Amino acid sequence: MEGIIFKNKKTVTGIGSALVDILANENDDFLSRFDGAKGGMKLVDNDVIEQMLGYISGRPVVVPGGSACNTIVGIGKLGGSGHFVGKRGEDELGHLFENSLNSNNIETSMFKSDLPTGRVLSIITPDAQRSMFTYLGASAEMEPAEITGCCSDDTAVVHIEGYLVYNKALITAAIKEARNKGALVSLDLASFTVVEENKEFLKGIVKDYVDILIANEDEARVFTGMTDEKKTVSALSENAEIGILKVGAEGSYISRGGDIVQIEPHGTGKAVDTTGAGDLWASGFLFGLVKGYPLERCGDIGSACGYEVCQVVGTEIPEEGWERIKKRNI
Repeated sequence: MEGIIFKNKKTVTGIGSALVDILANENDDFLSRFDGAKGGMKLVDNDVIEQMLGYISGRPVVVPGGSACNTIVGIGKLGGSGHFVGKRGEDELGHLFENSLNSNNIETSMFKSDLPTGRVLSIITPDAQRSMFTYLGASAEMEPAEITGCCSDDTAVVHIEGYLVYNKALITAAIKEARNKGALVSLDLASFTVVEENKEFLKGIVKDYVDILIANEDEARVFTGMTDEKKTVSALSENAEIGILKVGAEGSYISRGGDIVQIEPHGTGKAVDTTGAGDLWASGFLFGLVKGYPLERCGDIGSACGYEVCQVVGTEIPEEGWERIKKRNI
């Protein structure tokens, strides 16, 4: 399946929430105690996260996160050109977040807020599923006017996380910024709970603006109402040029112009933690897309990135993992 040729454009700009991930291993009973949806995302106040941290049994892992941020960092690790746009607090977590991106050669447009930097408590259950409790903090204060002019002229793709849908004026501004720069719009549906709560709005922006629509099987089921994999990925590409369906250990599907290609998974399907698997899949796919690779190759790089991140706790693939990806795919 042919790729897309970008003339004089090489950067993928991610627009999303600047969040710090707090990762903890707990059982299903812990999740039930705080009314969490397995594999979903729940917005909470900062004091709820503080309360939950008081019940954590071990020492949590703290790393920069946020869906679009994870994707852009992955593109930088692959050797691509990445740019992240977000808003953070003037606090320790905020400085950690921005310094981490800069150390990975990611250009940043970080706006500042008096609110604390947002954070996500991700509970990883024994089945390797991650369930998120999110305090948006400073990221919720990002204004549509701040988005205007944030993308460089060499932006090929603007990648938007579905979580931005909770600020509809902001996600609309992000789309307009992409269009003003002549960039493609990539939208990751983020979470089945996000789709459930904003389905009609999401369908509207996909129909009018989105070029690349990315979803896992739970998100796609809610968005399309379908369960058959090939019919589902076809439905995802009905109003977008490229539709992508990720089906976990079974791999993924890519649909474009009525054609469907199946991407085989890497590895055995076993996972230590699925946090960031979809985000890093998008890293590999978008990296390859901007390079002009055939879509099958883009999907294979995405599959490799998704596999490697599932072998560690959190979203930071070790350098030996990146080397394996590069040797096989790039």
